[in-house]
Amino acid sequence: MDLRRLILALTIASALISLANTLYASYQVQRQQLIDAALERNHAYATKLAASTEDFFDSVMQQLGYAALVVAGNFNDKRFLAAETERLFLQTDSFNSIAIINSRAEVLATSPQSLNLVGMQLQTLGATQSISSRRPLISQPYLSTAGNLVVFISHPVNDAHGNYLGAIAGTIYLKHENFLNRLLASHFYEDGSYLYVVDQHRRLIYHPLNERVGTTVQGNPAIDEVIAGISGKKQIVNSQHIEMLAGYATVPASGWGIVAQRPREATLAALDALMLQVLLNSLPAAAISLLFIWWCARQIARPLKQLASGARTMDQPETAEEIQRVHSWYYESSELKKAMLLGIGLLQKNINRLRHDAHTDPLTGLGNRRTLDQALQTWERENTPFSVMSVDVDHFKRVNDTYGHEAGDRVLQQLARHMRECARERDVFCRVGGEEFLILLPRTAPDVAQQVAQRLRLLIEQADMAPASHVTISVGIAHWPGSTPDLARVLKTADEMLYQAKRLGRNRVEVHAAVLAQP
Repeated sequence: MDLRRLILALTIASALISLANTLYASYQVQRQQLIDAALERNHAYATKLAASTEDFFDSVMQQLGYAALVVAGNFNDKRFLAAETERLFLQTDSFNSIAIINSRAEVLATSPQSLNLVGMQLQTLGATQSISSRRPLISQPYLSTAGNLVVFISHPVNDAHGNYLGAIAGTIYLKHENFLNRLLASHFYEDGSYLYVVDQHRRLIYHPLNERVGTTVQGNPAIDEVIAGISGKKQIVNSQHIEMLAGYATVPASGWGIVAQRPREATLAALDALMLQVLLNSLPAAAISLLFIWWCARQIARPLKQLASGARTMDQPETAEEIQRVHSWYYESSELKKAMLLGIGLLQKNINRLRHDAHTDPLTGLGNRRTLDQALQTWERENTPFSVMSVDVDHFKRVNDTYGHEAGDRVLQQLARHMRECARERDVFCRVGGEEFLILLPRTAPDVAQQVAQRLRLLIEQADMAPASHVTISVGIAHWPGSTPDLARVLKTADEMLYQAKRLGRNRVEVHAAVLAQP
């Protein structure tokens, strides 16, 4: 194969690979955009519906609270109680039934009266919780005596002296028509989306398929998070083994979780057809590109072919003239050499930078665990004794929570600077955790290390660690081989001393007793 055919084959292959890569990348980008948009849309809708449901519970609790004030002065007048329950039942369609019960959970009045519960003592979960708690309550869904899956919403009734008389309650039948049912059902279905609602026991309390209401769902990551009080969005495989794009939010008043989702297959259905159309539209441009590549390959190969032909006839007198006429428009070999030298120089620079980055903590500029391991290996090999100081910022989480993580980072940077000021240049400084540091002091006795630690502790205590004002540190000290001949164990011993300093009140230095006892 000559150079022209080789270049042509490689460039055509490159063009085809680039085209395929472009189409694939475009497909992946659009696919991810569709998924992200669907996740965001479902999360926004679930959040909005959760807020609407929360408003509904606030509204009905206000209705019950007002009614509780009204009936408190006439709690022994059964006709008045019956009229009030009827008014509350007919005023809105928020409840499927209304009941007033006394402190023994006996029904004094109901609406509708067809329930025939007056005089009965309720033993249902909602009634017993309401009587025992004596506070506004939204119960978890449960099966009533009539076999309905209900939510019991109650408000205590107290007399003018604050004495508990009973409660006024409204029940919502989750499988029946009511305002809450219509609120949850009034959302879009045309794009394949739907939603469902679960309680704290993973039980479906609303679902487009009414027969699934009341069933318990396991193995659904969205439900796991939403009943834990986490709102968010994610791709999941639901309990029916269908890939879904779910957004979810919690209803604080009831602890319910609302999940809005759409099958991923439905979301991506139109993308395949779109990519096929893109491919067909790209073919004419691809054909023109291939012709242009063929022409470029011919132009590139021509001078090299002429030079190769001249190389075969170098013993003939006319060869020099023929080579002279070759139109060579490439960079000369010296330019290639310069480029390679430049590339080698840049490569060495990058290697040195990578080596530095591999051994340095990017936030504080101190060493990392690679630096620590390298120093330990060297000192063990050379039998160099050393003291180790384990340093930790006291209540650092409070700094992050109060001032933010950016402020916490600045505190760590200032601490690193003060550590360098209190120690020697030959000492090894490492950041081994979020706010935990190690200082290795070669050929340093424990009492000297203790002095260094106390100096550092006082410096940090008195320093202005803006924006966090003042912070303190705790320090644990061990020595090798004084604390233990085991090199790995000496670091754990320093950590144990650090934890002892924490337990004894923080802002202190603790030294391993074994090394203090040595002469």
